[in-house]
Amino acid sequence: MTQTEKHIWLIDTIRRAGRISLEDISAKWQDCEELSEGRPLLRCKFNRWRTAILMQFGVNIECEKRGGYRYYIDNPEAIDEDQLKSWIIDSFAVSNLLAEHKGMNHRIMVDEIPSGRNYLAPLLSAMKEYQVVNLTYQGFGRDAHTFEIEPYGLRLHQNRWYLLGKGSNGNMWLYGLDRVKGVEPTDRKFTMPKDFQVEDFFAKMYGVVLSGENDACRIVIRAYGGHAHYLRSLPLHHSQREILTGEEYTDFEYFLAPTYDFLMALLGMGTMVEILKPTEFREEFTTWVRNLSQMYRGKSCQSLS
Repeated sequence: MTQTEKHIWLIDTIRRAGRISLEDISAKWQDCEELSEGRPLLRCKFNRWRTAILMQFGVNIECEKRGGYRYYIDNPEAIDEDQLKSWIIDSFAVSNLLAEHKGMNHRIMVDEIPSGRNYLAPLLSAMKEYQVVNLTYQGFGRDAHTFEIEPYGLRLHQNRWYLLGKGSNGNMWLYGLDRVKGVEPTDRKFTMPKDFQVEDFFAKMYGVVLSGENDACRIVIRAYGGHAHYLRSLPLHHSQREILTGEEYTDFEYFLAPTYDFLMALLGMGTMVEILKPTEFREEFTTWVRNLSQMYRGKSCQSLS
């Protein structure tokens, strides 16, 4: 177990407890034999971890002396308002929890994540050093080819890693790491705009389909029945806003580009949602529904066998 994993275990333990004594922290640590080998967490080590956590994650663990010297996270916003940091801590925390309950592997199932993470390290290194890389990439149904790319950023979307890079023609492209066949850093350097933020780049997109000529616009969808609860608990986009609540339906407003993957996401919800605005996006959706209906109309399972 790495020091980072130990630090994240401590953050997660205190975060879940709200306020907790060192004695209780040490007891929980000893219970995690996969992590602690049954050894207690001594105060000197605990204090070293607190210092390291503040330096590494910017998370300040303070002690409330009233009521029995209990420890708490003094600045939870350092985690909650940093999407990447929150994802890292949550991912490690889940890994630690599964390690604690190793004997329950036959009762826990996770989806298989496509490969490609082996290329994260060289890409992150190239991003840090502003190095142009030779990327060998094989798109679906195509032969592999190698080309130069300026690695601007990485995005994890629906369990797949994607590289956002600037090509030699000056355009921005996205590459799924599960289709990358090789990454070779070059001696060439590139200059990236100082104000570039990968979150800003994707702010008006649903997923990983670049907007192209589709400008961001106001989109209104209507969710019927209980599906509104689903959208409230798991918003489709950070711009989601509830604008009308009725007895049988709820209207949600978004501001993003009406891209292909957003349309597919709505299509997957079937009759539970309806696109109200804009008219062009509604008509495009209607065309997809009509084509699907025509494809299935008159066909039976027997005729296809």
